[in-house]
Amino acid sequence: MGISQIMDLDLQELAYKAVRYASDSGAQYCDARAETQERKSAALENREIEHIRTSNDRGIGIRLNRGKAWGFCSVTNPESFEQIKDAIDAAMKNMANSTGNKNKLHPNDPNKTKIDFPVLKKPDLEELIKIGIECSEIISNTPRIIKSVVSPWYTNNSKYFTNSEGSEIIQNFTDVVVDMVATSHELGSTQSVNITEGGRGGLEQITNIHHSAQEIASKASQLLDAKPAKEEKATVVMNPDFVSLLTHEILGHPSEADRVLGKEMAWAGGAWWKGRIGQKIGSEELNVFDDPTIKESLGWYYFDDEGVKTKKTTLIERGVLKNHMQNRETAVTFDTHPTGNMRATNYRFMPLIRMACTCIGKGDWKANEIINEVKNGYFISNMKIPSIDMKRHNWSISCQYAQKIENGEITDLLRDVIVIGTAPEFFESIDACGDDFTIRPITNCGKGDPMQSMIMGNGGPTIRGIATVKSVN
Repeated sequence: MGISQIMDLDLQELAYKAVRYASDSGAQYCDARAETQERKSAALENREIEHIRTSNDRGIGIRLNRGKAWGFCSVTNPESFEQIKDAIDAAMKNMANSTGNKNKLHPNDPNKTKIDFPVLKKPDLEELIKIGIECSEIISNTPRIIKSVVSPWYTNNSKYFTNSEGSEIIQNFTDVVVDMVATSHELGSTQSVNITEGGRGGLEQITNIHHSAQEIASKASQLLDAKPAKEEKATVVMNPDFVSLLTHEILGHPSEADRVLGKEMAWAGGAWWKGRIGQKIGSEELNVFDDPTIKESLGWYYFDDEGVKTKKTTLIERGVLKNHMQNRETAVTFDTHPTGNMRATNYRFMPLIRMACTCIGKGDWKANEIINEVKNGYFISNMKIPSIDMKRHNWSISCQYAQKIENGEITDLLRDVIVIGTAPEFFESIDACGDDFTIRPITNCGKGDPMQSMIMGNGGPTIRGIATVKSVN
């Protein structure tokens, strides 16, 4: 078992001293995150290596509170404590004339711990490139495929968190991910299917990668012969991969408490269910949770960027809205507890409330039983592109492909399909959830201004509901 990355002790000492200096300078609360990351990646196209990249990053992000305002500063690759002091002094000066209500933080017990996440098979760039070439061969050798793109990468990460309340937490972890795209073309028609595989850990996270390469290549080729779907409102059965993006967009984002309060509207909007905790917003089949403790997910961590210990949070239970994802500040507003969802892309950014691993809970149906009951409907497979309004109420999400369901059997393959609905109507229509619960990696969730891109997990089982289906081309 390997260990991903060792914290830079000099950087750790600078972060520790930064918190003490900020406290002595008048900050009522301060925390600091010292982070190091090594990233290695490759890009392969049609069996050939396009480029290989290696990067290293290290720095400290410092968050300060003087009662009525938050301040933040960061220093990349600090060479002396004087750089840290200058950054803190500037942040404190910017907060000097702040107005408004005093910020209140939910109490949080200090923690002192070090966690090394398991790596069963340590990643190596040469091995990743070898796997990438094998996948590219599989895709390229499929009839009618004109382009294969395979992008493997891994990161070794170490995060040290300390605050003025006495916490000192180190988390060392590795992420391994492979992105793949298969593009087909014939007689003026082009189709593309992609997939992302990977998780938190080593090469053991991509053991099924060759099968995935074959699947996307076969489907991209088959889609050249697929039919468009006519527009109709009908029963839809969604597979777990599509459900993971659906969950992300219309359940995860509006469950972030800063969005509910209207404090974080950039990139992904607010929440239509503001003020509706305790009310029914969906069918009794709908259960939703966020869980940073799901091992090997890209959203797996033990402490967030406020030093809050993570746990599973129930968001919706039997169709009733129960809670939102909370930080220490919003927890006071909602008279609840922080949920361990405060995260930043890296030390350069202020943390925001972010999903960790938000999922629809599994049911007790078999996927084939869910399909067998459908007289006329559609089987929707694999995530593609979302389009959601600012309140997460109206949504449309395209899928990689769909299939017609007729009298309980899957028939015609359909191309260029988009699924459209409104959140409350769709949630109320859900009448079956499968036992095939699956976590999928999400590597490009954007939120904030300046925008922060975050990796996480999302998931769920096969589900059945009612929505509008049509082909866009």
